[in-house]
Amino acid sequence: MTASNPFADIRDYLNMPRLYGIRLAPAGDRLVATVQTRSASGTRFVSALWQLDPAGAAEPVRLTRSAPGETGPAFLPDGSVLFTSRRPDPDKADEKSDKSDEKAALWLLPAGGGEARLVASRPGGIRDVAAARRAGTVVFAAPTLPGAADDDAERRRARKDAKVSAILHENYPIRHWDHDLGPAELRLFAVPPEGVGAAAGGRPPEPRDLTPRPGRALDERSFEISPDGRTVVTGWTVPAARGDRHVELVAIDVASGAHRTLLADPHADHETPRISPDGRTVVCQRRSHGDMREPRDVTLWLVPLDGASPGRDLLPDLDLWPDAPAWSPDSRAVYFVADRRGRRPVFRVDVATGEVAALTTDDAAYAQLQPSPDGRHVYAIRSGVGAVPQAVRIDAATGAVAFLRCPGTPVELPGRVEEVSATADDGVEVRGWLILPEGAGAPESRGSSGSAAPLLLWVHGGPHLSWNDWNWRWSQWVMAAHGYAVLMPDPALSTGYGQDMIRRGHGRWGPRPYADLMTITDAVVARDDIDETRTAVMGGSYGGYMANWIAGHTDRFRAIISHAGLWHLPLKVTADAGDHFIREYGDPADDIEPWRRNSPHVHARRIRTPMLVIHGDRDYRVPIGNALWQWFDLVRGEVDAKFLYFPDEHHWILTPGNITVWYETVLAFLAHHVRGEEWKRPDLL
Repeated sequence: MTASNPFADIRDYLNMPRLYGIRLAPAGDRLVATVQTRSASGTRFVSALWQLDPAGAAEPVRLTRSAPGETGPAFLPDGSVLFTSRRPDPDKADEKSDKSDEKAALWLLPAGGGEARLVASRPGGIRDVAAARRAGTVVFAAPTLPGAADDDAERRRARKDAKVSAILHENYPIRHWDHDLGPAELRLFAVPPEGVGAAAGGRPPEPRDLTPRPGRALDERSFEISPDGRTVVTGWTVPAARGDRHVELVAIDVASGAHRTLLADPHADHETPRISPDGRTVVCQRRSHGDMREPRDVTLWLVPLDGASPGRDLLPDLDLWPDAPAWSPDSRAVYFVADRRGRRPVFRVDVATGEVAALTTDDAAYAQLQPSPDGRHVYAIRSGVGAVPQAVRIDAATGAVAFLRCPGTPVELPGRVEEVSATADDGVEVRGWLILPEGAGAPESRGSSGSAAPLLLWVHGGPHLSWNDWNWRWSQWVMAAHGYAVLMPDPALSTGYGQDMIRRGHGRWGPRPYADLMTITDAVVARDDIDETRTAVMGGSYGGYMANWIAGHTDRFRAIISHAGLWHLPLKVTADAGDHFIREYGDPADDIEPWRRNSPHVHARRIRTPMLVIHGDRDYRVPIGNALWQWFDLVRGEVDAKFLYFPDEHHWILTPGNITVWYETVLAFLAHHVRGEEWKRPDLL
């Protein structure tokens, strides 16, 4: 790795360790992190568990090591760590097995050290895990074929032997992001504390099925178990008429399996439940659906665990979208994060008074809040547009931030970040971040011919997102290392500026954000350190949609790159979340015009700018039909264009080899059209 600049070579960049999660022990004395690194073969990424020092003094220590990797850590009361892994069972080392059929099982790493041991396994594997903070009861999610008893091994074997891959669907949706839903349905299983301990004797306990007939209710839903181990609270998807759906909050009695509904509203979703340490109250994220007139909104909702009342809005006056709630140890306050003007601070709200205060005030974005049991600190992952993710300890009284020692940090960046803004035609401020490569703006870098940096306008996805944290998948710093300035604006529809900013672009995904983007681009290209004659646009997901829209409305840029971009807007009804779009644009069977007004394909004949279209075949959020239609339109329009197609990738490009050719193709395309260099086809293509 190049010590001073790992972003200059894609292979060095891919070798950087990546922190993805942290979990604090009940006693507050241990912090376990999930860190992803490149495998020994270099063909995939592997996660492992590391122990970080909560005091920040000791070096991080790797706890697990296996070829399949380990994820999803959860602590038992005694400090033992649960995790999921596809590693083989050592007690069956002599048995022949088909490695392609290996599923993730639940493992336990003893608090005092030693070898990890198997706790539970399921024919379809095990996913998310939660443990009762005091009692030690464990609940996990596992895919199970419908109609099967606790063990569906025989039914799975029959399907495999008959070479059956068919799925019979009875509800919407049928896919999610990158995978099919079904034929298995997600169920919740409970393991009593004595069962977890019994695993030490070599006999895994028999988990109890808490949701024997869930249908599609638990797909992609999060859950939590109460500290006493008696109750599980989970999101529960309920299908409605005409393909609509909503998510209710359901409490499940672990002893009897009885279900009761805590929160239900056909026009809102209740997700991410967190049970207070005293076991009395649940806080969850409430997302209103919105409609053609009003956009969705987000708040935090409190409801008693016993269901004695429908609860209340915890943040009725907050004009931001709160996320990631976490209780203070005395159950008197809730910490949360929310996008705010290009940052994501940590906030604290007093449950009794509703008083909200920002705990952090820097330019960073925080995630995965972990309050310490003594109430003195909040541990979190801190990142930013110019900051690699790192575990930190926040003083709960002062907000002071202390950095912990993490694998792969600190990292030196090849440039600097500045905040920029401009005033749109309707008087609204449009702000963003500008990454400037090393040397940009320095007198010696310009020379007599002028060597200001070429500009890459990069539009964020969502569209209800904000440029405020680190991005491993699409790194702007790789572009900066190759000499590009990168403009990362927050136009209409961005979060962190209040509901009015979202309302400005609601139902008008194309025109209003486009005007905002051009306004702030005009302001940035007027700078001396930016070369206004060498500019390009790129974006992924909604950013890809916006790149497509820009292509049909201006020829000011030298190149446009669209990754996973919507092209024909009505195709969104074939996606995994078509119901969300119908809420905003109406039923296309009733009136197609709102869809056409916002569809980039309508403006295909105006495109003159060279375009690079990128798409994965397994993208179910923006189905591949968009790219296929767009590519044919570009070919028919004789546009100078290329199509980078990934048959086995999806909305994101996740394997190292494909990531390498993604960056190489993007950089080659920009070098050719923006810098005027000869086109060089990547070697692996």
